[in-house]
Amino acid sequence: MLAIGSPTISVRTSTSCNALLRELQQIWNDIGESEADKDRMLLELERECLEVYRRKVEEAANAKARLHQSVAAKEAELATLMAALGELNLNSPIQTEKRSASLKDKLASVTPLVDDLKMKKEERMKQFADINAQIEKISGEISGYSHVNNAMIDSLTLDELDLSLRKLTEYQTHLRTLQKEKSDRLHKVLEYVNEVHSLCGMLGLDFGQTVSDVHPSLQGTSMEQSTNISNSTLEGLEQAIVKLKLERKARIMKVKDIVASLFELWNLMDSPKEEKNRFSRITSILKLSETEMTGPGVLSTEIIEQASAEVERLTKLKASRMKELVMKKRSELEEICRMTHIEPDTSTAAEKSSALIDSGLVDPSELLANIEEEIVKAKEEAVSRKEIMDRIDRWLSACEEENWLEDYNQDDNRYNAGRGAHINLKRAERARVTITKIPAIVDNLINKTLAWEYEKKKLFLYDGARLVLILEEYKITRQQKEEEKKKFRDQKKLQDLLLTEKEAMYGSKPSPRKSNSFRKPNGYRANGNGSMPPTPRRNSVGSATPELLTPRSYSGRQNGYFKETRRLSTTPLNFVAISKEDTMSTYASICGSESGSPRLN
Repeated sequence: MLAIGSPTISVRTSTSCNALLRELQQIWNDIGESEADKDRMLLELERECLEVYRRKVEEAANAKARLHQSVAAKEAELATLMAALGELNLNSPIQTEKRSASLKDKLASVTPLVDDLKMKKEERMKQFADINAQIEKISGEISGYSHVNNAMIDSLTLDELDLSLRKLTEYQTHLRTLQKEKSDRLHKVLEYVNEVHSLCGMLGLDFGQTVSDVHPSLQGTSMEQSTNISNSTLEGLEQAIVKLKLERKARIMKVKDIVASLFELWNLMDSPKEEKNRFSRITSILKLSETEMTGPGVLSTEIIEQASAEVERLTKLKASRMKELVMKKRSELEEICRMTHIEPDTSTAAEKSSALIDSGLVDPSELLANIEEEIVKAKEEAVSRKEIMDRIDRWLSACEEENWLEDYNQDDNRYNAGRGAHINLKRAERARVTITKIPAIVDNLINKTLAWEYEKKKLFLYDGARLVLILEEYKITRQQKEEEKKKFRDQKKLQDLLLTEKEAMYGSKPSPRKSNSFRKPNGYRANGNGSMPPTPRRNSVGSATPELLTPRSYSGRQNGYFKETRRLSTTPLNFVAISKEDTMSTYASICGSESGSPRLN
């Protein structure tokens, strides 16, 4: 028999077998077994021993194979877990084999690593599941719960072998992106909801019903249902805002029309302030833009209906007072025309309008509209005439100063040291400077008037007469006046010369004419306050100095311009306190008495 195992075991086994063989041989000798039987039984014994050894070897080989298979499975699982978790810093099975020679040592070293990685995998799977649940929830909220987004779940199932930190970071990044999108959508939804709330408050509409029509979750009455932030909700809110803004714009236009009618009727009816204050809230809309109208119920149907009812009431009241309103508007038109020296339209005169209304031939509203249109045209023409009217006022003021200076120069006591004499003297100095500017003022006024007529394609009328003709006539009259003054000065010189010669011949001197009873008709007062406002003088044949032709000479005389011009042109222009007839008679008497004088021969 062959000895196996370690030397100690082999020696022990060999000793035991030899002792047993000797005891067996002794028994066989005692029995008397033959040598052949002894050999046969020894062969059987050896065969049985080999069979036992062979069975034990097979069992050991099977155990080794199972251990090797277990180690290989653990190493494969370890490699899979390491690849899935991305744990590349752990020891590989090859390094483990180098450290341990036996399979049990290998299995003992690999098993803890596998168990640890399994725990990490379970934790990693929980992280992925939690993140994926959040992604699924947010994706459902964004998509409006119309379908569940299983893309990430399918991706997680398919990519179960990839549970690395890199993959987890990708999931976390995607989750943060969705969270940001959710936050932005929530902010946008809240912004839209606030705008809808503001518009509904302004228009007096039910805010809860309006947002519920878009999505029930927007009303905020359900604690379990979160706010819907889907695209359909955002689009629904946008459409609701557009509709509300269109409604707001339509109501604003309607309110403005109503308010304009209110103001028009209030002005026509002279409504008291208390009555107007009742609608101060709606009338303030005219001063605000669309974005500034934020008051609750400012455009509600109730307020609009109240204002509409007031317009209807005033319209009915206006119909009963239409004749009075027509007369009032006609008076307003005549006052504007009087202030601007424009001839009003005679077709809407007070008497004619009253007769037409009483006869029922004309609708009072239409007549009132025509008069209002005339008022607008009169105001527009007054604006276009303003520059020329200002120049006319300057010209008339200069003419009044000229008349005052003439009266002042005819006062023989103007230099007496009386009360106010120095004031009159200063005014006379200013008047002389002003008078020198009159020709330039007139020429500039004519040029401006002609330019206005060329631009407007019509004549510039002043109280019914053409201003250019008035100015031209004024220039002619002024020129005649200057010629009369020159003629008078020449006559005065000749008269003084004749009186001097007569005095030299006869030694007598006529007493000067007294002027104590001299009266001042144009605001001048001898030795008085010279700042008394001048008043226009009327033209009179018996007056000392006739008035020059100015537009004020025709105020209140419609269509009488040419008649007045002819009358003034035939009036003798005298510039001394005595009449022209007295002057000529005196001159004739002197000439007759001096017929024998050598100077006249």
